Amino acid sequence: MDKELAALEEAIEDIASLARRMGLDFFPVCFELCPADVIYTFGAYGMPTRFSHWSFGKHFRRLKMQYDYNLSRIYELVINSDPCYAFLLEGNSLVQNKLVIAHVFGHSDFFKNNCYFSYTSRKMVETMAVHAAKMREYEFKYGRREVEIFLDAAMAVQEHIEPLGPLSKLNRDGEGEEEEKTDRESNREPTRQTPYDDLWALDRTPVKPKYQERPKKIPLRPCKDVIGFIMRHSSILEDWQRDILAMLREEMLYFWPQLQTKIMNEGWATYWHVRIMRELDLPDEEAVEFARLNAFVLQPAKMHINPYYVGLKIFEDIERRWDNLTEEEEYCDPGRKKGQGREKIFEVRSLENDVSFLRNYLTKELVEELDLYLYERVGNEWVVVEKDWEKVRDGLVSRLVNCGYPYIVVEDADYDRRGELYLKHCYEGLELDIPYLEKTLQHVYLLWGRPVHLETVVEGKKTIFSYDGKKNTRRS
Repeated sequence: MDKELAALEEAIEDIASLARRMGLDFFPVCFELCPADVIYTFGAYGMPTRFSHWSFGKHFRRLKMQYDYNLSRIYELVINSDPCYAFLLEGNSLVQNKLVIAHVFGHSDFFKNNCYFSYTSRKMVETMAVHAAKMREYEFKYGRREVEIFLDAAMAVQEHIEPLGPLSKLNRDGEGEEEEKTDRESNREPTRQTPYDDLWALDRTPVKPKYQERPKKIPLRPCKDVIGFIMRHSSILEDWQRDILAMLREEMLYFWPQLQTKIMNEGWATYWHVRIMRELDLPDEEAVEFARLNAFVLQPAKMHINPYYVGLKIFEDIERRWDNLTEEEEYCDPGRKKGQGREKIFEVRSLENDVSFLRNYLTKELVEELDLYLYERVGNEWVVVEKDWEKVRDGLVSRLVNCGYPYIVVEDADYDRRGELYLKHCYEGLELDIPYLEKTLQHVYLLWGRPVHLETVVEGKKTIFSYDGKKNTRRS
């Protein structure tokens, strides 16, 4: 065992040194060997330390069953933090761990340098441990069942946040806070300079304060941060419940960039593990095992895209095209020179997310090479319905908008002047799942305390679903 650990430590040093020479800039990485149960617990919870909830146990059961039946397995788990924490699966061969280690350094470089991760907390492992301790405290104080019921409701809307980033607004509700602040300041009396300043006011005509007209609608602009809006404006929530919403929102803000960049992140890590492993002086048997493992990682899937495969191919295509410019490309962009492929992929890694990555760099040739298509269920069969490359690209991009979640906004928090919550689904061609929608409205009612409504489109018609605490209704 000591000999195996020594060989693993040596491999980590060699791979880290090689990765730096290739231009990767990553956080320090702490590796730890873990048994399968621990790895799959971390995979289900998303972090080594997090609060307990039945949905995490459900996810763990599914992951562990797939591992037990050899249907799939998690080879590694890496945490976006400074330093990064990476967990390796016990029982992996040395060459498996070498591949995983090289892959981890690619992820760490992406975490450190992609602009969408620049707004995330690098100390979230510690923060989630604090959240877990507070959740246990609330369970002890208010009862585990009470906390779990509230968590069920809160987690039903946890994905509906306004992600942090350079374009995010400080006034997230759109409630005109700056305007109100200006009005308050204009009505404030002048600061007194001496104790006798009030005597000069005796000869002045009193100035009536400006009438503060009630906003016509709250929020003034649609608010995407549904969970944050409810946290701040629900009249029925207690302090501990607002705190739980704040914790869930903070954790979701941490996970959001990972959802935004799944294809890019995995493609980038795969790009580098392939090149690092090729540079290592592997014995013949390890080289053969690496080829087999890498082929398994890059195996295309029938019913969904493999992010490792698609991301890798796009990065390789970008590098090839920027290394070998056509005469037309050189003419159209005189500042662009041949041989800048590696520089270009580092630029793409820093600035893009999955939506812009596919929109800008998924070409006709790649769609044909990767054999990408759109499919849907027709009768009792799944059939290919589109092979045109632009429609395929646009179809893939549309499924990645808002990380694949429905785009829901708070339209009115005082609907019909009754304090009811009116939400709107920004429909873009994909209908909502109606049973799921109706169940979610019941959870939102628990958070808001008054009837809730959701406007969407069903079969081409505007439809409003409502829940009043007793039953679901719908009207067109």
